[in-house]
Amino acid sequence: MKKVELLAPAKDKKTAIAAINSGCDALYIGAQNFGARKKVPNSLEDIKEIVDYAHKFYVKVHVTVNTILTDAELVEAQELIQNLYDIGVDAIIVQDTGIFKLAIDGKLPPIVLHASTQCDNRTLEKVKFFKELGVSRVILARELSVEQIKNICSPLPGEDVRRTGEGAIEIETFVHGALCVSYSGQCYLSYYIGGRSANRGECAQACRKKYSLVDDKGNIIAKDKYLLSMKDFNASSHLKELIDAGVKSFKIEGRLKDENYVKNVVAYYRCEIDKFAQKTSSGKIFLDFEPDVKKSFNRGFTDYFLDGRKRCFNFDTPKSIGEKLGKITKAGRDYFEIGGQEGKKAGGQACIRINPQDGLYFNGQGCLVNKVEGNKIYPNKMDGIAVGVEVFRNFDSLFEKQLENSRTKRRIGVKFIYSDGILKAVDEDKNSVNIELQADEPPKNPEKMKENFINQLKKTGESDFYAEDIKIDDDVPFMPVSKINELRRNILDMLMAERLKNYKREIQKPLKYTKFPQHKLDYRANIHNGQAKSFYENCGCTVCEMSAESGSFPKELMRTKHCLKFAFNMCKSPKNLFLIDEKGQKYPLKFDCKNCEMVILNSCS
Repeated sequence: MKKVELLAPAKDKKTAIAAINSGCDALYIGAQNFGARKKVPNSLEDIKEIVDYAHKFYVKVHVTVNTILTDAELVEAQELIQNLYDIGVDAIIVQDTGIFKLAIDGKLPPIVLHASTQCDNRTLEKVKFFKELGVSRVILARELSVEQIKNICSPLPGEDVRRTGEGAIEIETFVHGALCVSYSGQCYLSYYIGGRSANRGECAQACRKKYSLVDDKGNIIAKDKYLLSMKDFNASSHLKELIDAGVKSFKIEGRLKDENYVKNVVAYYRCEIDKFAQKTSSGKIFLDFEPDVKKSFNRGFTDYFLDGRKRCFNFDTPKSIGEKLGKITKAGRDYFEIGGQEGKKAGGQACIRINPQDGLYFNGQGCLVNKVEGNKIYPNKMDGIAVGVEVFRNFDSLFEKQLENSRTKRRIGVKFIYSDGILKAVDEDKNSVNIELQADEPPKNPEKMKENFINQLKKTGESDFYAEDIKIDDDVPFMPVSKINELRRNILDMLMAERLKNYKREIQKPLKYTKFPQHKLDYRANIHNGQAKSFYENCGCTVCEMSAESGSFPKELMRTKHCLKFAFNMCKSPKNLFLIDEKGQKYPLKFDCKNCEMVILNSCS
């Protein structure tokens, strides 16, 4: 089986530890500055603690340095990257090409560099560019199909090995979580509306607001709907295809999500990936709950464009809808009942138990459950409740409590071998240490002593290890239980020290300039500082405009695979269409039907 990486998000130290315990192979987190989620900064001290814990299990830590930077900020970022390397971080995720120039100029430590999805990585030519530049990994755009991803991972003409083989660039894809409607790195809508730049980590999520769709004659096609709001990504049914295609890392979106979300989603994908591939980290996950992604925050699920264009949007709400329960079959004065095929077993009993304090969603609104008596559900309000309405649960109170109280633990398998007065401990990664037993008194009952010795070695307690096997080849000298316990603690401490000593952090190979696939670059290249401009010029480009955030006029506010003509069955319509926001601002739409893309234009265009 191939080895692939499960990459989890973390907003803080507590969430990072939960992600590790739930089974991730790597995690990504923001530092105090320059991460694309400005709301979740983390100190170097906290990141150091995360690194120390992660490396026990050979889990990697990636840090996001994925905003575009001013010249002054680039100097600060250089210092930050050095500090991150010094505390043991495995990789940084980069958007600003000024950082790549720093690496080429020898001004960065040899920390592994990943090209962020914010670099707009949706073509084979772009991936080839980063490969020839020397970057270790490319994070692909979410909009690609399985076939496109397979093509990116396949051999180039004249190549003897797959690009995903040894020494080749690694390919990372998103597998779960919220979807940006725009191609990543190509959205200027938030910045245009209120000065909050997505490329600077300040996105105001304009895509989750209400819009109306009108034609050039003023006819309303849709009014006050969430026309740019996507469902959430769920690629779990495509894991085997993507593994076979050559994807190295599966990324869960969610650096703003809470600890329970991360526990549940990471555990779910750990179980799913284990069916088709080996993990890249160590340790066994001792789960005490059954993961179910439908029970965590979701806007409904889509596999987006992995196997063709589908209805990947949810125009009714940008909020979580959760898991489908069924339809309302009866509505009283202050209660209702859910039935139908989804809600009942053959015997008439409800399939899904509903509990007080559960949150329910229906028709763009919701309620809390006050109490349940038999099949009768008593909500805190009856607004919108009627026979035939489909009901979802977006907060499962018992499941959330189970996640909060979960003691899921990750532990490393260890084998103990005793022979010739030496106790040896060997972990699942073949690290080993020895302790010579300092005891000369023979036991009065050798078999009983051996039994005690085995039983105490098994009791690894709250340590990071569990005993896979214990082999006793000789008689054990007499030792009181307290001494055996001390021996076990000492040898496991020694083994962990040996594990950490043997942890091999990857080193970034030197970068070199190579030809960029475009010759002329405008604001969409997001060039925000002099070093980034110089980088592109050294790659054979003419820089016509600096970034929109530098003052360039963004003609295209967003380019997206989501198409409103498709959504409203208007693909062949010649009508000119416009979006109107809640403040009355009107945005012309352009349709690139050849590439099946929609563009939101500046209202002054």
